[in-house]
Amino acid sequence: MIRYFVHRGGHTDLVDRLDPAWLQPSSGVVVWADFQAPTADEGRVLREVFGFHDLAVEAALQEEQHPRVESYGSYLYLVLHGINFHADQHQFDTHDTDFFLGATYLVTIHDGRRRSVAHVAELCGRTGHVLADGPVALLHRIVDTMVENYRPELDELEERLDEIEKTVIEDPGSSQVGSILSIKRDITHLRRIVVPQRDVVARLARREFDAINQEMAYRFRDVSDQLARMAEDAIVFQDRVTGILDAHLASVSNKLAQVSKLLAVIATLFGPLTVITGLFGMNVPIPSLFGNPAYQFWEICGLMLVSSAALFFWFRTSGWL
Repeated sequence: MIRYFVHRGGHTDLVDRLDPAWLQPSSGVVVWADFQAPTADEGRVLREVFGFHDLAVEAALQEEQHPRVESYGSYLYLVLHGINFHADQHQFDTHDTDFFLGATYLVTIHDGRRRSVAHVAELCGRTGHVLADGPVALLHRIVDTMVENYRPELDELEERLDEIEKTVIEDPGSSQVGSILSIKRDITHLRRIVVPQRDVVARLARREFDAINQEMAYRFRDVSDQLARMAEDAIVFQDRVTGILDAHLASVSNKLAQVSKLLAVIATLFGPLTVITGLFGMNVPIPSLFGNPAYQFWEICGLMLVSSAALFFWFRTSGWL
C-alpha cells in the first residue's frame, strides 16, 4: 500500500495519486510517500516515478538490511531500524525502515508495523506544520521517534536482567542458564543494531551531505547522542550478563563440589564397614574376638561403629564437614 502526504498552499492532504511535477525542486510542494509492505508493482513506482537507482530500490525492497546511509547525487538512501521487545517471547523485533531523501520529498519503505511512522503519519493528518518544515525535518521527526521508542524497550530489558540477577543470587540452585543465554542473545542483537545506527546518524550530524543544513545537523546530533548512550548501555548490559553467567556457573560448580564432597565422605565412612564385613565374611578360619563367642556379632558391629565414628570425628576436626 502507498499513501501520499502532500503539503502545498499551507495545507497537508492525503492523496491517492502522485503528480511527478511535485518532485521538482521549483514546485514548492513537499511530498511524503509512505510504502507499506510494497508489492513488485508498487516497487516500480520507485524506479519509474522517483527515478531511484536499481541497486537502491532492490535493497529497499529486501528485509533486514544493515543500517547505512549512501548518497546517490540528488538524493540520500538510508536504512535505520525501529525496535519492539516482546518480553513474553524473549526476543527483539527490529525490522528496518528504508528512507529516500530528496530536495522536496521523503520516501519511507517498511513492513507496515512501524510505530514511529504510524505516529508521524497521524500527526500529518492532524496538523500541517509537520511537512511544512521540509523533508529533512520530517526525516528527523521519524528518526527521533524511532530512537525514543528504544528507551522503554531498554528499560524493560534492564528489568528482565535485574530479575535474572536477583534469582541467581537468592536461588543459586535453580537453573538459569537458558534465561541468561537468551537475554545475552538479545543484548548482542541490540548492539549489532544500535552501534551502526549511531554511526549513520552521526554522519548526518556531521553534515557530510549537502541536504543537511546546520540547524538540522544540531537536531541529528541530539539523536546521535541518544544512540551513543544506548550503545554504552548495551555494553554495560553485556558486561552484567557475562558476570551473572559466571556467578551462576560458579554457584553450580560450588554446589556440585559440595555434593561430591558429601558423597566422598559417605563412601569413606562406609569403607571400614566394607573391610570388616568382608574380612569376617571370608570362608577361612580367622581369629575370634575377645569374650564369649556368642557375642562376636555385636562386637563386630561395635567395631564398625567405632571405626566410622572415628573417621567422622577426623573429618569434623579437619574441616571437611
